[in-house]
Amino acid sequence: MCGIFGYVGNDSRLATLISGLKSLEYRGYDSAGLAFFDNNEIILRKQKGKVENLEKIIDMNRTFNLGIAHTRWATHGAPSMQNAHPHLSENRSFCIVHNGIIENFEDLKSQYLEGVNFKSGTDSEVVAHLLEKFLTEMFLVRFKRFQVS
Repeated sequence: MCGIFGYVGNDSRLATLISGLKSLEYRGYDSAGLAFFDNNEIILRKQKGKVENLEKIIDMNRTFNLGIAHTRWATHGAPSMQNAHPHLSENRSFCIVHNGIIENFEDLKSQYLEGVNFKSGTDSEVVAHLLEKFLTEMFLVRFKRFQVS
């Protein structure tokens, strides 16, 4: 079973996300990861195994205002760093964590995401790419509608 922890606030340290993940350790997992927003960029850190493995590769004192963290119990894709959450969209404009199973993820990939470079073997990564594709398309359609010629 997976666990999700998020934070929105004023200048928290990454230790806040790690602490949140540690409070979910009783649930079982095979990997852990976190992402936070810094200087208009999504910073992503993932690691196979226990939360303490993730803790070793981050600066616990680094601050952020918006972040998500996840512990994963594999349902699609082998336990690995690549399959750990969070997942980024191709252009790094969307970052997601997900609990559950997307049963039609292969259909979604073949129908809507041909040519997209997937970095994991998970069903969840599909969501990040779908958000990027369709929200970008919706924005462009609306923007064109309001352009002045």
